[in-house]
Amino acid sequence: MRQNPAETLRRVLPKVREVLPVAGVEMQLTAAVSLLTILQEESISIHTYSHSFLHIILQNLEHRDAGVSNAWLETLLAAIEALPKETIRHEILNPLVSKAQLSQTLQSRLVSCKILGKLANKFEAHIIKREILPLVKSLCQDVEYEVRSCMCRQLELIAQGIGTELTKNVVLPELVELARDEGSSVRLAAFETLVNLLEMFDADDRSQTVLPLVKSFCEKSFKADESILVSLSFHLGKLCNGLYGIFTPEQHLRFLEFYKKLCTLGLEQENGHSDNQVQLQTLEQEKKYISVRKNCAYNLPAMMVFVDPKNFNLELYSTFFCLCHDPEVLVRHTMAIGFYEVAKLLNTDVYVIHKELVALLQDESLEVLDALIGFLPEILELLSTGGENIGTESKLLNFPELIPALTRAEQRAATSLKWRTHEKLLQKYACLPHVISSDQIYYRFLHRMLSIIMTNNVLPVQKAAARTLCVYLRYNRKQEQRHEVIQKLIEQLGQGKSYWNRLRFLDTCEFIIELFSKSFFCEYFFLPVLELTHDPVANVRMKLCYLLPKVKSTLKVPTDKHLLQQLELCVRKLLCEEKDKDVLSIVKKMVLELDRMETSLDAFQKRFYENDLLDQQKEREEHLLLEMEQLEKEKQQNEGRSTSMSDKMYEKKRRDSKASTTLAKTMPMSVSGNPGAAAGKEVKKSKLVRSQSFSSQALHSKYGNIDKCPSKSSSTGYTSVSAVGKGSMFSFSDDSFRTRSSNPSGTAAFSSASTLPSSSRNTSNSVDQKSNGSKESHSRKVSLKNRKSNS
Repeated sequence: MRQNPAETLRRVLPKVREVLPVAGVEMQLTAAVSLLTILQEESISIHTYSHSFLHIILQNLEHRDAGVSNAWLETLLAAIEALPKETIRHEILNPLVSKAQLSQTLQSRLVSCKILGKLANKFEAHIIKREILPLVKSLCQDVEYEVRSCMCRQLELIAQGIGTELTKNVVLPELVELARDEGSSVRLAAFETLVNLLEMFDADDRSQTVLPLVKSFCEKSFKADESILVSLSFHLGKLCNGLYGIFTPEQHLRFLEFYKKLCTLGLEQENGHSDNQVQLQTLEQEKKYISVRKNCAYNLPAMMVFVDPKNFNLELYSTFFCLCHDPEVLVRHTMAIGFYEVAKLLNTDVYVIHKELVALLQDESLEVLDALIGFLPEILELLSTGGENIGTESKLLNFPELIPALTRAEQRAATSLKWRTHEKLLQKYACLPHVISSDQIYYRFLHRMLSIIMTNNVLPVQKAAARTLCVYLRYNRKQEQRHEVIQKLIEQLGQGKSYWNRLRFLDTCEFIIELFSKSFFCEYFFLPVLELTHDPVANVRMKLCYLLPKVKSTLKVPTDKHLLQQLELCVRKLLCEEKDKDVLSIVKKMVLELDRMETSLDAFQKRFYENDLLDQQKEREEHLLLEMEQLEKEKQQNEGRSTSMSDKMYEKKRRDSKASTTLAKTMPMSVSGNPGAAAGKEVKKSKLVRSQSFSSQALHSKYGNIDKCPSKSSSTGYTSVSAVGKGSMFSFSDDSFRTRSSNPSGTAAFSSASTLPSSSRNTSNSVDQKSNGSKESHSRKVSLKNRKSNS
C-alpha cells in the first residue's frame, strides 16, 4: 500500500478477502493491525479506505476468538473517528439496530455497546436521542450482566455527547438503577461512571441522588461488597472534593474517618487491634487490602485539600506517618511519588514532614528511593526556605539528620546493581548548593563525587558525578578548597596513570566549559587539556580531538592569542605525527571545523552577543563569590575582636574612610571591591546579606540586579560593572580570575602564583598592568597634592 496503492487494491485485496474467512488467529490479528496502520498513515483517501476495507472490518467483528474480535473492533473505532457521518450512519449505525437485539450473540451485543459509546460524539443531540438512546436503554437492561456492565461504562461517553439536560433525564436514572444491580461488576461500573460524571450533575442531583448512593457503597463495601472497595479507595479523593459543597460537618467527618480506616486496612490483626476477627486473611484478601492502602496513599494530596492543609497536623499527620512506614513497598513507593505534592500543599508548615523524608531516603527498597528523588530538589528547596520564596539563609540547618540521610542514600545506591537509580540520584544532588552551605558540600559530598569518578565502573554514573562535582566547584565559596579540587582534577584525572581517568578528565572539562566562564577554563584547564595530545592511548587523543572545537570557543582575541597559537601548534603536531588512522581521520575533520569557527573578540560583537552576555554574567558571579569570601572573613575577624574600641582608633578609622572617599571621587574608573567609604558600612552589610543567600540565588540565575549597568570597554580590556550594593563598582578584566594588584579590600582571585598547572593567560599583559598601575598611583598622588593646595 505504501509503494503502489492502486495495484495493491486491484490485485492483492481480492486475495485477502478470499483468505480471511478461513484464516487462523495469527493472520486475522495481522490483518487487523495492517488495516489500522494503513488508516493511521493515511496511505489512501478515507473514501477509498471505507469503500475497500470497511466491509472486511465489519465482517470480522464477531470472530469467535475474543482477541481477534477486539483487534478488529479497535480498527473500527479508529476508523469511526475519520469516516464521514453519512458513511457511519448507513454502514455502521443502521445495521447496529439489529446487532444489539437480544436475539444476537453475546459477543455481538458487547461490540454494539462499545460502538454506541464511540458514535455518541459523532452526531447531533437530536439524532442521538432518536436513534442511539433507545439502543442504550435496551442494552442497559440486557439479561447478561456482562452487557449491562459494558454499556454502563459507555454512559460517560454518551453523556458527554448528549449534554447536561439529557444526562440528568436519561443517563442518571439508568445509573441509579445499575448501581443497585445484582451483579457486582455492574455496580462497580455504575459507581465509577457516577464519580466521573460528578461535574455534570447540579447540587440537587448530588445531594439527593449521588450522595445517598455513595454512602450506600461505603457502608456495603466493608460488609458484603468488597469488590467495590479497591475502586472506592482509588476514587475517594475525587469523590470527597466533588461532593464537598453539599457535605454537612458530620458527613465531612464521617468520610474523613472512612478514609483513615481504609489507610490501615489489613494492618489491624498485625497490630492486635481486631481481636474479634478470628479468621486469617486469605492471600487474595491481603492483595486487595494492599491495593486499597496504595490507593489511599495516591489520594492523600486530594484528602489534604478536602480537610484544608492548615488542619494537616491535627487531622492527617498520623495517617501520613502510617502510610510512609507501611510494611508494603508498593504503598511506600506511592507515598514517595506524591511526597512533593504534600510538601507543596503544606507550604510554610513543610517542616512537619521532614522526619518522613528522612525515613523514605533510608528506605530498604531502592524503588522507594528512586520514586522520591524524582522531585528531591524541589522538596529540599521547600524545606530550606520553609515554603517562603525569599533568599533567606537555608533552614536545612534545623534538620541535622537530613544530610547524613542523603549521604547514606547515595552509598546504598552505589552498592546496589541499579546504576540508573545511582545516576539519577547524583544528577539530582547537583541542587545541594542551593539548599546547604558550601562547607557541608565540601566535607560531605564533593570528595565523594571525585571518588566515584575515579572508582566507579559505570560510565553514565561517572559522568553524572563529574557534572555534579563541577556544580559544587562552581558555587564553592572558599578559595583554598577550590584550588585543592582543581589541583586534584588535574593531577589525579588529567595526569592519572589510568587512561580511563584521563578520559573522564576530558568529560569533566566539557562540563567546566558549560558551567564556568571562558576565562576560568583558560586559566586552569586549557594547557592541561592540550597536554593530552601527546597521550600514548589513541582513545584519549580521539576524545580530545572531538573536544577541540569547544576548547577553541573559550578563547578571546587578542587576550588569548598565545593560547590560540598553542592550540594551532598541537593540531599541526597531530596532523604531522599521528600514526593511528582513526585518530588522524578525526583530526582532519576537526581541522575543517576549527577553520570555520570564528574566535570571539574581547569587545562585544553582535553575532556573539548572547554568548558574551552569558559569559560576563558567569564572570561576575565568580567574582562575587570571591568578594563574599573576603567579606565573610572580615566579618569573622571583626566578631573575634573585642567590642570595646578606643576613641583614638575610632577617630583614625574615620579619617581613613574620609581619605578613601576622596580617592574614590578622584578616580576616573572604579576599582574592584573599593566602594566609597561614606557608604562603606551599608555596602558591606548589603554584600553580607547577598553572601548568605547567594548559593540559593545562583542556581536560579536571579541576577537581574547585577546586570542593570551596561558594560564599558577600556583600552586595557577591563569592564566596569555595577554591583548590587549601593555605590559598589567592580572592575573585571576579560580574565575572570586575575588577581587585582590595586584591590584595597584584599579580595583574592584565583592567583596565578598558585602551584596549580595553569596557562600563561595573565603573563601577556603583566608589563602593561605594572606600568598602568604605576601611572595610576602617580596620577592619584598628583591629584591629592592639587586638592591639598586648593584647600
